[in-house]
Amino acid sequence: MAKLTVNGVVREFVAEDDTPLLWVLREQLGLTGTKFGCGIAQCGACTVHIDGVATRSCTRPASSVGPAANIVTIEGLSPDGSHPVQKAWVALDVPQCGYCQSGMIMAAAALLRNTPHPTDADIDTITNICRCGTYNRVRAAIKVVAKGGDANLAGLHIKHSDGSTT
Repeated sequence: MAKLTVNGVVREFVAEDDTPLLWVLREQLGLTGTKFGCGIAQCGACTVHIDGVATRSCTRPASSVGPAANIVTIEGLSPDGSHPVQKAWVALDVPQCGYCQSGMIMAAAALLRNTPHPTDADIDTITNICRCGTYNRVRAAIKVVAKGGDANLAGLHIKHSDGSTT
């Protein structure tokens, strides 16, 4: 049996050498938060962190990830949704259909870990695709996190449909 360290736990699995990490995570380990979108590493729905680096798991063979590498999925980013990026996503109603959002959150978290105060150009380096077009809300949420979670400090004054403001 092969081993991977996923969300801080060493897990065993059986798969062919060319099996993408995505399918091991979803099918073998039951971590279905990481999504299949395109299968060619273009859309980013399958984004996970491997040793802190945002990585497209749909084309990365599981056999290429050693047992000492630390894989973090959306389930491991924060099991209770308390990661600052997750909190900003909720506060700003970022998702529409939500399918791509786990990958988008993982890409944003990696960006903010490496670049705590990203410029618009830095944010543009996130190449995940959102078919619903939530890019402006994604950008706003990243800016909120960069400003310590305060939408007003990020220059945002958002009025929600219930009349409340963020």
